[in-house]
Amino acid sequence: MKPGIHPNYREVVFQDLASGFTFLTRSTVSSGDTIDYEGKQYPLVKVEISSQSHPFYTGKQAIASTAGQIDKFNRRFARGK
Repeated sequence: MKPGIHPNYREVVFQDLASGFTFLTRSTVSSGDTIDYEGKQYPLVKVEISSQSHPFYTGKQAIASTAGQIDKFNRRFARGK
C-alpha cells in the first residue's frame, strides 16, 4: 500500500443518542469526541438512530394503511364512464 493515501482505519465507539446504546467497531470516520469504553479511550461518534432504536429492528413499526388514500384518489379522479 502507498503511504499517506489511505484514511485512518481504527477502532471507534458509536453511541445511539435515542437509546444510549454504545458499540465498538472499526471505521475511518473522524471525531473530536472521545469516550472511555471498557477501560480504553476511543473516538466517539454520536448517531441519531441505530439498530437498537430503529423501528424496523425493534418491531415497533407502525404500518400505515394506504387503502383509504387509494379510494380517495380514485373518487377524486374518477372518470365518468
